[in-house]
Amino acid sequence: MDEISRYAVGLDVGTSMVRAVVASVNAQGGMNVIGYGEMANSGMRRGTVANLAGPAQAIDQTLGEVERMSGYEVNTATISINGSQILSTEAEGMIAVGGSEHEINETDLRRVEDMALNGRVPANQQILEVVPLQFSLDGQTGIKDPLGMTGSRLEMRANVVSTLTPNFDNLMKVAETAKVTPERIVPSAVAAARAVLTERQKENGVAVIDIGSATTGVAVYEEGELRYVGVVPVGSNNITNDLAMVLALDTEVAEEVKKRFATGNFVEEAGVMVTIRWRGKEVRLERDRIDEVVEERLEEIFNLVRKELRQAHYDQRLPEGVVLTGGGARMRDIDKFVRNMLNMSVKIGVPSGLLGVADSTYKPEYATAVGLMLLSADGGAMTGGKHPRIKAKKDKKAGFLGRFLGKF
Repeated sequence: MDEISRYAVGLDVGTSMVRAVVASVNAQGGMNVIGYGEMANSGMRRGTVANLAGPAQAIDQTLGEVERMSGYEVNTATISINGSQILSTEAEGMIAVGGSEHEINETDLRRVEDMALNGRVPANQQILEVVPLQFSLDGQTGIKDPLGMTGSRLEMRANVVSTLTPNFDNLMKVAETAKVTPERIVPSAVAAARAVLTERQKENGVAVIDIGSATTGVAVYEEGELRYVGVVPVGSNNITNDLAMVLALDTEVAEEVKKRFATGNFVEEAGVMVTIRWRGKEVRLERDRIDEVVEERLEEIFNLVRKELRQAHYDQRLPEGVVLTGGGARMRDIDKFVRNMLNMSVKIGVPSGLLGVADSTYKPEYATAVGLMLLSADGGAMTGGKHPRIKAKKDKKAGFLGRFLGKF
């Protein structure tokens, strides 16, 4: 039996739920899922921290469940971040590196990154990731990794992913209160992509749409790299609230109606009634009325998603289509609705291919937690390279230097 050398932990801090997955990683890189858990969360609004106590308690309870299952005490984890304040910014930089025989080194890479970032990211934004999209060396374009090449002028084009500094700091404080040290802070949709996308999909062009309770995240990949990240402040809980208001139901009843009757395949059935029993009482509702409420809200969500794709210049430009994750992806026939709405192929994304007690995590809502765990096992890599661990809450730059060092 291979000796276990370390553990990888993913911690998904969602608006309504906290989920965690832990795996053992042996010296050869083989992974075995040994624990998972989830707990209801409070104190979050649309993906951001509204008060520290609620999320910290939910994290503590979730990790307690995971620790009892796995027998491993969790002290560090790769953690998700969310909220509509997450931005993608394109940045470009150019530096002179010496004579034509100069060999590109780590210092040059750091300098060109600094030049690209200079003035491109607002002072109140915390950088989460710098994704190099392309390097040019003395006019030669399309270079993925210039380390060791020779030339005198180095240029870089990059995607800079950032969030508001207060949101980042508050999440760090929540983790500190729960006594968990963040290895890495990753946007939820990006983490979900790590769990459900193949290299072929990322190379050809694909988007992950992560439908959470209060937000819907979008992550676009092409040529193997993360091209865009965006979050819209609407999610599946908005459908529940709409049903509660329009049908005059308690939110608990509305949630049950959504789970049982909400669908993305709308067929007019005039006069058809549905019945639900709730705490000993029978509730009768018009099926057409339920469909009307659900359809209206889904149209709003995916109109906003389409706006994000247009902003990224990828509307109807993704050969691999979109992959749906998150709890909202469990709605019946949601893939049919999105296919008609976005005019692209649609798949439901679930984690797979894991060993151990992983079967219970093969659900769309576990994609982010599993993806975070895989990123932790990768050593913090988000887009195929290495990423340095978080060293301080106020560290403004998450450079790519560590990614290149990690390749050698």
